[in-house]
Amino acid sequence: MMLYLKKWFVMTKVIKLSDTKAVIQRSNDEALIQLIEDGFVQYSNGNVEVPPVGYLSFASPPGDVHIKYGYIKDDDYYVIKIASGFYENPKLGLNSSQGMMLVFDKKTGEPCSVLLDEGYLTDLRTALAGAVAARHLAPVNVKTIGIVGTGIQARLQLRYLKSVVNCRDVLVWGRSGEKMEEYCRDNMLSDFSIRPASSIKEIGKQCDLIITTTPSHQPLLLDTDIQSNVHITAVGADAPGKQELDSNLFSRASTIVADSTSQCVDHGELFHPIKEKKISSEQIVELGSFISRRMKRKPDSITIADLTGVAIQDIQIAKYVYLKSQQ
Repeated sequence: MMLYLKKWFVMTKVIKLSDTKAVIQRSNDEALIQLIEDGFVQYSNGNVEVPPVGYLSFASPPGDVHIKYGYIKDDDYYVIKIASGFYENPKLGLNSSQGMMLVFDKKTGEPCSVLLDEGYLTDLRTALAGAVAARHLAPVNVKTIGIVGTGIQARLQLRYLKSVVNCRDVLVWGRSGEKMEEYCRDNMLSDFSIRPASSIKEIGKQCDLIITTTPSHQPLLLDTDIQSNVHITAVGADAPGKQELDSNLFSRASTIVADSTSQCVDHGELFHPIKEKKISSEQIVELGSFISRRMKRKPDSITIADLTGVAIQDIQIAKYVYLKSQQ
């Protein structure tokens, strides 16, 4: 056993967070967005093996752990990702996201790489998925972007929107006025003109591209707050019990997109309108199918994308960092 473990550590490339970030910083935003988009198309075309998500929930302190894994059928690798969100971590000076990704040789099962990314790649691939959704579903001329939430995902979502929409005017809403002010001053978002919203109703009334990023367990954006020409990307509801959108909103939507229909109906934002029979599962189209079928947004309509995070995103980003680190 000791000989095997020694061989395991010698042959397996350990990639630290600093090295992972260096790979991403050298990468073109468009290339990263396209990487995730291609993954969604592969997933919806049935070319990916993705078992059901493993999930652990914690009450004190509040947190959750997701275990996602799978492979592309004609690829050389499979990936296992363990990612957690412990929401009181910032009080301890820690990032709320933690975790790692493991890359294996699909022909032999040998471990190729351990990516000690501390949840960074999960945050990144989620933001890139938001950019993919906006590229295909946002109104042609976005006037104001609305961000619900002030955490790392709220920042990364806006950061990667820069590549897919021309709008630079932003309203942000969060429960803490102090955190909204910090968000507005974030150097990572210096390309945008950001103002704190007086209420979440202001986000709904003034914004035509809205991204929700909170772990809320009750609706934040109400049907009565939303105008008629808007796209909403819901990111926060990725586990049982979470909800950011009023279920009635889905009844008004002309297009409802899910990164994974099975996941979103089971534990995403879509769980609620399906359970309440506001919509049927037949009205949902997967993001990869929307893209590959060259579907288009209807003018002056409401569109909603529910993103729960699919293992194909982890496969794509982990493989990318591993291969780039070899160069």
